[in-house]
Amino acid sequence: TTHYLFIVVVAVNSTLLTINAGDYIFYTDWAWTSFVVFSISQSTMLAVGAIYYMLFTGVPGTATYYTTIMTIYTWVAKGAWFALGYPYDFIAVPVWIPSAMLLDLTYWATRRNKHAAILIGGTLIGLSIPLFNMTNLLLVRDPLEVAFKYPRPTLPPYMTPIEPQVGKFYNSPVALGAGAGAVLTVPIAALGAKLNTW
Repeated sequence: TTHYLFIVVVAVNSTLLTINAGDYIFYTDWAWTSFVVFSISQSTMLAVGAIYYMLFTGVPGTATYYTTIMTIYTWVAKGAWFALGYPYDFIAVPVWIPSAMLLDLTYWATRRNKHAAILIGGTLIGLSIPLFNMTNLLLVRDPLEVAFKYPRPTLPPYMTPIEPQVGKFYNSPVALGAGAGAVLTVPIAALGAKLNTW
């Protein structure tokens, strides 16, 4: 029981540390614009924290327990901002639990091999967190609207968002066409080369 109470305290403080040390992680405007930083920081925090406490108890399932506490605590923060009048999408709660379940499954499947948990489980966390969180962020209504319409009071004045021209380019057919053209260039070129050989 003492072990699990200790993990509760650490998981709550880990979440608090994440909010205070880099609040862009939870807010939708920064989560979108800094997705690479978001993914690296979340993967690192989960891997280090969850693996440490899973090995501390030696019980598969500890990582999922750890991230469940973090998720609940972050939902409380989301509810607090919502109660202050901010939109529901103002905070995006990171999706930690499925990645932690993969870590626990690795630890269990390798018969509690700590090296396998670190190498295989850590790799699975790094691969899965960006995938789950991109899906999560795709459900956000309009991150630019949230960023520009509801600037955070915790930001200093020089960081208050001012809507740039890129905001108009964001939803423009020109941007869509440029992106689609870039993506389709390779398969079209490959098809052309194939037709040329015929």
